[in-house]
Amino acid sequence: MLPHVWNLRSRRGFRELSTAFAEACNRAGFRLIHFSVQGNHLHLIVEAADAMRLSRGLQGLAVRIARRLNRLMGRAGKVFADRFHQHVLRSPVEVARAVADVLGNFVVHALRRGARVEPKTPDEYSSEHRTDTGPPLVAPAQTWLLRVGWRRRAPQAYSLLA
Repeated sequence: MLPHVWNLRSRRGFRELSTAFAEACNRAGFRLIHFSVQGNHLHLIVEAADAMRLSRGLQGLAVRIARRLNRLMGRAGKVFADRFHQHVLRSPVEVARAVADVLGNFVVHALRRGARVEPKTPDEYSSEHRTDTGPPLVAPAQTWLLRVGWRRRAPQAYSLLA
């Protein structure tokens, strides 16, 4: 995010992000599977049918986020500092590590700030924190790697999440 954007890990910021996630989580070959919200950036694991759907899906999500954050901050203009950085996950072990990294990312950032945090506690600003209220913020995985493969083939990385 650009420097003028407020902290994303606030109740009001996350409320806007949650709405954007719910609107964009499963649209036209693009699915948001996991996310982690940090103070000034997001970590996402998504599925997309092809490169164009990935690009369009992330572009649509970015527009939704920018509109909502700008409305919250009472301003207009650019919100994101740059485009997304992608890495295609190809093996069960790679997917398991990526899921563990995304869902445990808040621990890394907290430790860098010198904060004390319990690693096993789900981050309330991630897709791991489950609530039964409101619309779903993520879509169910469709690919074998994200549905079953990473759990079956990479138990050592999956145990990081247990």
